[in-house]
Amino acid sequence: MTTLPDGPTRILIADDQEDIRSGFRLILGSQPDMTVAGEAADGLTAVDLARTLRPDLVLADIRMPGVDGLEVTRRLAGPGVPDPMRVLVVTTFDHDDYVRTALRDGACGFLLKRSGPGLLIEGVRAAMAGDVLISPQITVRLLQHLAPAPVPAPVASPSPSPLTAREQEIARLVAEGLTNAEIGEKLYITAGTAKTHIANVQAKLRVRNRVGIAAWSWENGLAGPVPRE
Repeated sequence: MTTLPDGPTRILIADDQEDIRSGFRLILGSQPDMTVAGEAADGLTAVDLARTLRPDLVLADIRMPGVDGLEVTRRLAGPGVPDPMRVLVVTTFDHDDYVRTALRDGACGFLLKRSGPGLLIEGVRAAMAGDVLISPQITVRLLQHLAPAPVPAPVASPSPSPLTAREQEIARLVAEGLTNAEIGEKLYITAGTAKTHIANVQAKLRVRNRVGIAAWSWENGLAGPVPRE
């Protein structure tokens, strides 16, 4: 069973591109509660280093030589692993099958590299807190597949929302796939304030992450499917 570290979160970066590893190292190293414990340029090395160094978290790309990031995730965090580790998948490729496979095999998050440094840091902290963070763009697409076909419904008095008007607006924007920075820009608030609002919404709705907020928004008519590309 994974436990919270006493000191900074020790992170192993697994990516076959040196410039990506360098960028992640700079981003993570800038945080006082994070440190890079090691790096790997291929999947087999990532698995070996993870088992040797026992980092608190492994950042794994999907397409790597030898063993890909999905197999790395399965070997380190999958069903049947006696002492599973936290694995956060960070990749350019956001195919639905990749997302489902990674989460099924124990990944504690699935982020797109283009989501930016803020979401990467948020993803690491969410993983360490036992949460699962998925890039907003992926959240929207996954929910589109889950959304039922619209059917006529009898007119009824809606149940009172547990959210304030501002929080409902926040929830709607989360369901549309906006990041904290984009929500802040749209509502003329800081990204930090948007993050605080989202945390309050999660607490009121008793959901674990953005997926739960988006699902609630859809179920309560605050948002609808975004047209697919």
